[in-house]
Amino acid sequence: MAQERIEAPIPGKIVSVAVTVGCSITEDGEICVLQSMKMQNPILSPVDGTVVEVKVAPGETIETGALIAIIEC
Repeated sequence: MAQERIEAPIPGKIVSVAVTVGCSITEDGEICVLQSMKMQNPILSPVDGTVVEVKVAPGETIETGALIAIIEC
């Protein structure tokens, strides 16, 4: 099966994480919320699949390109 790497499009702070390892997610399903410049930006799944890794936690500060999650599709 193919794997989709979800990376941060902008730097910021993780406000919440909506998925756990093993859960199913649909295309456009919310993975997490990233706060940047006082705006909350939902990070959405580009594919249907199963979450195999979650690399962030609430309160964590990440940079552009940081790995957020891996989805097996």
